[in-house]
Amino acid sequence: MAITHTEELEMAEASLKERLRNDMNDARRKGAKDRARLFSTLLADVKNREIELGHELDDQEVVEVLARCLKLRNEAAEQMASRPELAERERAEAATIKEYLPPEADEEEIRQKVREAIEAGANNIGAVMGQVMPQFKGRAEGRDVNRVAREELEKGGSGD
Repeated sequence: MAITHTEELEMAEASLKERLRNDMNDARRKGAKDRARLFSTLLADVKNREIELGHELDDQEVVEVLARCLKLRNEAAEQMASRPELAERERAEAATIKEYLPPEADEEEIRQKVREAIEAGANNIGAVMGQVMPQFKGRAEGRDVNRVAREELEKGGSGD
């Protein structure tokens, strides 16, 4: 089935939450039960966060929810090493979630932002993380930013 130009424009303007909902409905129509279940779960997580915050989430906040879901899937896959079929399902769900997240930040980009924070006066791990992490929400894991921050602080001769 070909996508018309109008449908293409609507998809480009659709919010992330709308994309998830449309893809869930598409998966249901195609009979892809596992995929439909995943989208349903993701949308439930988004709705729960909206209730928690008391407002509808914007795309950045939806990205944060999806990043949390991705992290949970990755952790579950690691814990299920003795059950390869379950671990594989978690990895497949993680791969699907990644499709909706912005590209991951590479280590050099993280290192550059950490150096900028240190040059601006952040002289301990808490200060560096406080300045850098908001720039990488949904694009980098805290442990990776923390590792780079510690390396750069040690190079600079200060630490926490």
